[in-house]
Amino acid sequence: MTPIRGLVRVRAGGNLIAETRAAQVTALPEANGQILIPERDMLPGAPMQGGIAHAGEGLLRLDPALLDITVDDRWPGRADGAGTVNRFPRWGDVADLLRIMDLAPAGPGLYVAPAYGDTRRNVVEGSQLLGMAIIAAAKEVPRQRPVSAHMIFSRPARFDLPLNFRVTKIRTGRSFSTLSVEATQADKSVASALVLTDKGAPDKIRGQVVMPVVTGPDASPFHDYGMTGRDVRFVDGAYTLPATKTAPPEIYGWVRHREAPDEPWLRQALLAQFTGHMTISASLLPHAGLGEEQAHFTLSTGVLAITVAFHDEADLTRWLLFANPAIYAGRGLVQGEGRVFGEDGRLIASYTVQAMVRDFAEPPERFGLEQSQVM
Repeated sequence: MTPIRGLVRVRAGGNLIAETRAAQVTALPEANGQILIPERDMLPGAPMQGGIAHAGEGLLRLDPALLDITVDDRWPGRADGAGTVNRFPRWGDVADLLRIMDLAPAGPGLYVAPAYGDTRRNVVEGSQLLGMAIIAAAKEVPRQRPVSAHMIFSRPARFDLPLNFRVTKIRTGRSFSTLSVEATQADKSVASALVLTDKGAPDKIRGQVVMPVVTGPDASPFHDYGMTGRDVRFVDGAYTLPATKTAPPEIYGWVRHREAPDEPWLRQALLAQFTGHMTISASLLPHAGLGEEQAHFTLSTGVLAITVAFHDEADLTRWLLFANPAIYAGRGLVQGEGRVFGEDGRLIASYTVQAMVRDFAEPPERFGLEQSQVM
């Protein structure tokens, strides 16, 4: 059993019935195990009810399907009380994401990512594959820095199988290099990328667009992505705006991390991994009756291609603003343009996203799949 770091709160029918810092999970990822808490940490007068069972040795087994269980994980050493509050079971920690994305060498030009056991939605996000391609290219040309990457996602990748990344050096130069990266799984191509790397040079000129003025992170609601170690706030809660409401097709997201990895390509990969999250939701905002909660259930949605350019260095432990309007929707496709700014107004990166929003050609059950498994 593994201790759960943070304060676990248990509610039933909206009422708090337990609080503990001694919760344990029986397997990792959390979705594969059960959560246990000491019986002594039930609040006085809280009744034994559905979703709670004795597990022996003074422990209670909780059923997250019948109870509201959250994990309040405050980040150590942060005077501002930074942290995350996530519903149990969580997907994992940002360290788990980095472990998967930091590809291991497996031969000349070949890198492998391990499988991951939480398969509640067994589809790897396209932007995660993009981040992994950036890491593979950086490891092939270690004296140069990735400055742009474009990736097309041709087939859904799964979490429960390893992923292979084959890097081909199209051209390596003193200043710039061009590399292709092919991601495969079970001997089938799932995504193809081109990555440009650069040795770097001092400024000859410098200029950028102005950072938009929007509501700050302290006044923006936290969004639970099921991942500890990364704090995400969406201005006006636009990402999860109810389908009964409409808004302009744009989303502004504030993002910060508990800590930043030492390797610059891992920091770039974490930034790239978030670029695919907002375009589809932004495109739905002007349309009454449609919303993010319908994605993969009544709407067939998925990211088809992402292009990202890295401009300046980012401190991932401080707030970054992702400004992401959807600039087009039609013919079953949507297009987003994103810009990433530091707290000081510096333009850190920019990106474009092409995605699909359309009806299912056939109901998901026709394929023998749960709706949540369909990309």
